[in-house]
Amino acid sequence: MFYSKEKKLNFKDVLIVPKLSKLNSRKDVFLDTKIIFPVSGINWEGVPIMASNMDYVGTFEMGLSLQKFHMTNAVSKFYSLDAWINSINKGLDLNYNFMTFGLEKVSNVYETISSISQKTNKNLSAIVFDIPNGYIEKFSSLIKETRKEFPKLGIIAGNVVTPEGIKQLMDSGADGVKVGIGSGGVCDTTETTGIGYPQLSAVIECSEEIKNYNGFVVSDGGVKITGDISKAFAAGAGFVMLGSLLAAHKESMAPIIRKDNKNYRELYGMSSAQAMTKHYGGVADYRTSEGKLILVEDRGPVKITLNNILGALRSTCTYIDAKNIGEIYQNSSFILI
Repeated sequence: MFYSKEKKLNFKDVLIVPKLSKLNSRKDVFLDTKIIFPVSGINWEGVPIMASNMDYVGTFEMGLSLQKFHMTNAVSKFYSLDAWINSINKGLDLNYNFMTFGLEKVSNVYETISSISQKTNKNLSAIVFDIPNGYIEKFSSLIKETRKEFPKLGIIAGNVVTPEGIKQLMDSGADGVKVGIGSGGVCDTTETTGIGYPQLSAVIECSEEIKNYNGFVVSDGGVKITGDISKAFAAGAGFVMLGSLLAAHKESMAPIIRKDNKNYRELYGMSSAQAMTKHYGGVADYRTSEGKLILVEDRGPVKITLNNILGALRSTCTYIDAKNIGEIYQNSSFILI
């Protein structure tokens, strides 16, 4: 039985078509964007690029760099409360750095969020609920219970890849939904389980559904080059999450590994044997690894990469007469290649 007999697409399968543009320079493009969180009522403003909540990507050091560019960071869920408090006191901006939770008791979520407020006199603006399979009923219950406790807290939840998944999580009280299963650069879920959905089609279809809620999609996975970021926005994403593109920088805090007279840093999927061994003492008997470890040549400070990303987005905008990121979606047409 087929869910759909239509061919589904990844970013590599399309190009954005240029059109007549009134923009004479990349300087004419304004990248800061206003995004409304429909349930909590938050009016967020910034560049809607988000670091993935992975080890060696979603670090506090990465967040401190990203916030200078008004970009966001889904901070790895494996930081302690004391580490959060210390980083906030050192200048971590909670408008751009979102705490991440997995599938856990709502009492733990409540205690953690409340402790941050009590010990720093600052409130989290938004949190991310992240599990590999966002279709689990227990996950929806966690979102509903958290929404009751924190009606004005921004909630992003995922991951799903279908309109049905969007409906499930938005009906549970999320403001936005992370979309992507099996598309990550160090994710082996599709190879291991046969589960997945081509990322471009997932974003297009989920973005259409989430319009019914005035919410937004966070495209999570599949970005291999800067042009893929523009394609994700063209497909309707509100935010684009990056993992591999931000890996191996100084701010990743991954140790340097010397090999063949070159410096490398590790990157691994969060369902990999490496991640499960680090955080849970090993791969449980009832599980298997769904990720891999790779070595990426050291890229130095992330500032250079961030400037390249911004420059690429501005260039995309000038090709399609888009004065801002929001207009990328409005002004884009794809061709198959």
